[in-house]
Amino acid sequence: MAEQYKIGEFLIDLSRNQITQDTKPQIIPPKALAVLTYLAKHQGKVISQDELLDNVWKGTVVSPNTLQRSIAQLRKALGDDGKEQTYIKTHAKQGYSLEQNVHWLTKEEQTIHFQKQDPEDVLIGRDKKIAQSDSSAKNSNKPLLNITYVLSIFTLLILVLISGYYFTSQPSKPFSIGQIRALTATDGKELASIYSPDGKYIIFHRYSEEECINDIWAKNLETQQEYKLTKNMDIYGQQRFSKDGKKIIVIRTIDCAEPVMQKKCYQLMSLDFEKALNAPQEMDLILECKNSEIRRPYWMNNGNIALMQRHTELWQLVSFESNQSQTNVIHDGFVYHYDYSPTYDLLAVTSIKEDSRYYIELIKPNGELISSHPILLPPEITGYRFIRPNFSPIENTLIFSTGRQLFSMTFDGEIQNISIPVDKPFSSPMFHPDGDRGLVIKGVYDTDIIVVDINDGSSSVISRSNTGENSAVYQPKGNYIAFESERSGDEQVWVTNQNTTTQLSQLPTDSYITGMKWSSNGKSILMNANSTLFNISLDKVQTPIKTSLPILALLHWDDNKNSALVFAQFNGVKKLAQVDLISGVVQKLTDKRVNWATKTDTGAIVLTDHMDRFWISSAIEYQPIPALNIQGGDNKRYFTRDNKIYGINNQNQAWCYDIQTKDFETIKTLTKNTENITDIKNNKLLVTKRQVANKEVVELLLAK
Repeated sequence: MAEQYKIGEFLIDLSRNQITQDTKPQIIPPKALAVLTYLAKHQGKVISQDELLDNVWKGTVVSPNTLQRSIAQLRKALGDDGKEQTYIKTHAKQGYSLEQNVHWLTKEEQTIHFQKQDPEDVLIGRDKKIAQSDSSAKNSNKPLLNITYVLSIFTLLILVLISGYYFTSQPSKPFSIGQIRALTATDGKELASIYSPDGKYIIFHRYSEEECINDIWAKNLETQQEYKLTKNMDIYGQQRFSKDGKKIIVIRTIDCAEPVMQKKCYQLMSLDFEKALNAPQEMDLILECKNSEIRRPYWMNNGNIALMQRHTELWQLVSFESNQSQTNVIHDGFVYHYDYSPTYDLLAVTSIKEDSRYYIELIKPNGELISSHPILLPPEITGYRFIRPNFSPIENTLIFSTGRQLFSMTFDGEIQNISIPVDKPFSSPMFHPDGDRGLVIKGVYDTDIIVVDINDGSSSVISRSNTGENSAVYQPKGNYIAFESERSGDEQVWVTNQNTTTQLSQLPTDSYITGMKWSSNGKSILMNANSTLFNISLDKVQTPIKTSLPILALLHWDDNKNSALVFAQFNGVKKLAQVDLISGVVQKLTDKRVNWATKTDTGAIVLTDHMDRFWISSAIEYQPIPALNIQGGDNKRYFTRDNKIYGINNQNQAWCYDIQTKDFETIKTLTKNTENITDIKNNKLLVTKRQVANKEVVELLLAK
């Protein structure tokens, strides 16, 4: 195949990894050029994502995001904005096609092109005619001098291109962290910290370990004095200041008195900050939502309050005008995060489009769209992680954390890793008004796995560390217990027989595990990590399973039928689905809004809806299980064994329901710090207990 071809006015040179237009070369990553070349070989035909991944990344497992990033790089080089799609066209749920004609250059044409593109012209912009005139005046040594001259210029060109590629692919960091210092250091859990508009105070939540509720505190950064602002503890969300710094707004979550559409009601509250510094205050109600959920309020410069609001499955961004008691939609796509900059008077909205790609969009408070770009996730960000970028003090730059890694992102979606020395995960920074420092929440949840004998009430710890251990399950036909743990620094799958404990999985930094199940013979584990299913054998062989859609959680594994019950992402929305583990095809099972689900031994699906009501599948539809409706804890998980459902309610009572006899039984009252029960064997429950939630407010000082 020719090493050069033309698409319209663009020359593609595979030997140099270049796309050239009007003698202006652009260095393109080889894999991106390989994608373009494969499309060029099949010009006009629709090529699926799987075919491109299989042919360009042979023998390598990569996510569809890698392909999407290459497509975005090609469109940028070809001047294709992705909307007109003049060159590369996206065919929804089918793939991509190259729309322009392709001309493959012969060897003679490539030679002529090399002569036309004299390296001297590219490097120093001299007129070719002058160079030819000078060369015609040479003496009898002309051939040797010409060869030497061309080789030296060519070498210089290569060096310039290599250095250009190096500095293009490795730009300097926008800023670096000079110092990290703790601002709170209690045995409690502090979250949701922000600066006051004048920068004199930090405001944060302090949680009660006993009741899982919180109050709001302030700390004077100069005197170090702390102030309790709220009179009553409750469930408060993220707070924000008014522009003048006199009031704070916050979302309060309460049980609905008469639940109709949802169990929880959401109240937008305000607090007089100046009064609260003198004594804790009651809050004033601004707005209450009984049939929708609201979160993340932000007081904007125009006096309106921006809110994320959810109806059924989709989150949208709205502007609440308190003086008119009305809301206007700012963004009606699937919004999962946004930040507001009073300086720019702009909203940076992170959303998911119908093509399942993540986008960053800049929007004015009146809803006017300024820009929209796909987010180009680098390899360091695994899977379909929800990133939450905030405005930074660097112009045209956002910043976010994935746990132990910090990233900057330009307004057009390009991401860059920022080196930062941390030993524990931390949140995305919120910056000081002066821009020289930022607040993050740093720390881990410490949970342990306990075995509780429901006959005699005795208990023993099977796994103990100072980090999180969760989701323990007994090995069928064996003595192992598998569980998730962060004891090695990153979340991994471990197994223990209570004498030896072994790490099975080998996942990269900032990985996240959402479900693991044993095979029926106990010889392997299916886990979902970073939105991908993996089969892990006990000798640590880790095999990925390619699926047609991102997998958000693994709920049940039927290894005899090679299928799995999962939550999958359909156009940004979480849906209950089933995966064929041979073909990788993901099939949606219901449009219900499902909190949790599993399967019984007979293959029936047990699920809870958004109001924690239990349902079980039958021949033609789901049937309610009335006996369990008062037992469903707030989004608590449950499991099935021997056609019995086991769960835990809000009173920390472990219970059992026999599906066949419809008998209900309370089997054990557990301690208040019980998170969940996860399995049972020989009347011994596996229980996850919270020991301490070590979360503190930390300040990152930017290097000068």
